[in-house]
Amino acid sequence: MEPSFPLLTAIIATPAIGALVVLLISKRYPGIIRLVGFAFSIATLALCIYLLTQFDQSDPGFQFVSRHVWIEPFGISWYVGVDGISLFMVVLTGLMFPILMAGSDPVKQEKPYTVWLLLSEASALGVFLALDLFLFFVFFELTIIPLYFLIAGWGYKRRLYAATKFILYTLFGSAFMLVGLIALVALNARATGVVSFDMVALAESQNVIGNAGRWIFLAFGIAFAVKTPLFPVHTWLPDAHTEAPTAGSVDLAAVMLKLGSYGMVRFGLYLFPEASVFFAPLMMTLGTVGIVYGGVVAAMQHNIKRLVAYSSVAHMGFVVLGIFALTTQGLTGGVLVMVNHGITTGALFILLHYLYERRHSYEMADLKGLQTSIPIIAGVFTVSMLASIGVPGLNGFVGEFLVLVGTFVSARWWAVVAVVGVIVAAVYMLWAYQRVFHGEPDEANRNLPDLKLKEGLVIAPLVALMVFIGLYPKPVLDRIEPSVKKLLEHVELNSDYRQPEVSLKGGD
Repeated sequence: MEPSFPLLTAIIATPAIGALVVLLISKRYPGIIRLVGFAFSIATLALCIYLLTQFDQSDPGFQFVSRHVWIEPFGISWYVGVDGISLFMVVLTGLMFPILMAGSDPVKQEKPYTVWLLLSEASALGVFLALDLFLFFVFFELTIIPLYFLIAGWGYKRRLYAATKFILYTLFGSAFMLVGLIALVALNARATGVVSFDMVALAESQNVIGNAGRWIFLAFGIAFAVKTPLFPVHTWLPDAHTEAPTAGSVDLAAVMLKLGSYGMVRFGLYLFPEASVFFAPLMMTLGTVGIVYGGVVAAMQHNIKRLVAYSSVAHMGFVVLGIFALTTQGLTGGVLVMVNHGITTGALFILLHYLYERRHSYEMADLKGLQTSIPIIAGVFTVSMLASIGVPGLNGFVGEFLVLVGTFVSARWWAVVAVVGVIVAAVYMLWAYQRVFHGEPDEANRNLPDLKLKEGLVIAPLVALMVFIGLYPKPVLDRIEPSVKKLLEHVELNSDYRQPEVSLKGGD
C-alpha cells in the first residue's frame, strides 16, 4: 500500500528543487546562494532522519513504496522504495551533503557550484531508491554530470584531464549496462508479452532469462565495477580524487563510489542470482586483488590526498569481497563497510582540505611536524585514520570483521589473503601520519592555526559516528540484516547455492 505522503519522492525532489531555487537567485548574492543551498541540504537530511525513525526494522521488504506510471507504452514507472540495504545509503547521502557544503567554500562561481552539488545529491538519492530499471539508469547516468563539472570547474591543475578520464570511464561502463538492460527487458517481454522495467517483477521471473543471464550480469557488472571502482578498472579514481575540489572528493568517497557496489547488491544478486553464484569466485578474486594492490600502491604515494584515494580502492575491495562471499555476515559487513567508508574517508578528505588551506600543499614532504602547531587537527586525524585502518572500538572494525568472518566460512583462502590488506592499511596510514605530523616542523609549519570552531562543528558529526558505530553497531545491523537474509534466500531459491552455516564450536 502506498503511503499517504510520498516521503521518498520528497527526499529526491528536495535537493532538485533547491537547485532550481538557486538558479533563480542572482549571482551578486553569493552568501544567500550558499545559505539557500545549505538550507535545502539540511531539509533533505531532516527527511532522511525521519525516514530512519519511521523505518520498520522487522520488515525485510521494500517500504514507503511509491509508484506512478511514467511512460505507459514502455512499462516505465516512477517506482521508488527503500529496504535495509538502501536505507543507510540514503541517510549517508543526506548527511554528507550539508557537511561538505559547510566544510568547503568555492573560490569562484558559487551559483553553479551549489547547483551541481544539489543535483549530485538528488541523482544519488534517486539511484538508491529506484525500483524501476529505466529510472535507475537515468539517475545512474545523471550522477556523472554534476561531478564532471565540479572537477572540471573547481579542481586543481590537471582537472580537465581528470574530469575527462572520469566521464569516459563511466560512460564506457554505462554503455554495457544499457545493452544489458534492454536485453533483459526484451527477454522478459518475449516470454510474458509485457514490456516492464519493474525490478521486483523481473527478479521474480527468473525462468525468462535462461542462459543469457550470465551475459547480462557481465554487462551490468562492468558498469558497476567501473563505478565502484574495482581492480583493474579503477585508474580513473586517483586522478579524480587528486584533482577534484574538496566537495568533489568527499562526494566521490562518501556517495559516488557506493553507486557501483550498491548496484552489485541490488541488481546483480537480486536480478541474476544464478549468475552471481557462478561469477562469485571471479568477483571475490578481483576484490581481494584490489584490497592488496590498493594498499601497496597507497604506501608508495608522496601526495597524501592520492594516498587516501588509493585507500578507497582497498576499502571497496572489501565491499565486493563481502557481497560475493554470499553469506549473511559477509553481505551485511559489505553494506556496513560502504557506510563506514563514506564516514571515515569523507572525514579524511575534509581534514586534508584543512591542511591544504594552511599549507597549500598535499605533498607529505611539505607537511612535516604538524602535530606541534595543530595538535587538535592531528588528534582528529588520528581518530579518523584509526577508524579507516579498522581499529576495534571504531566503525571501520565492525564492517571489515564481518566481511572477513563471512568470507572465511565460504571462501577461506580469499579471507586469508584479504587479511594481508588489513596489515598493509596499517602500514601506509601510520607511515603517512608519521611523515605528516611527527618530527620537528620547519619554519613554514611552526605557527599554523589549529582547528577553528566552524571546522570543528563540520567534522564533529563524522567523528561521533565513528565512535558510536564502533561501540554500538546494533541499531545499524538490526536494520540491514533482515533485508540481507531475504536477498540471500532469493539467491538460494533461484540457484543451486546453499549458504554455509557459521559455527563457533571447536572441531570439525
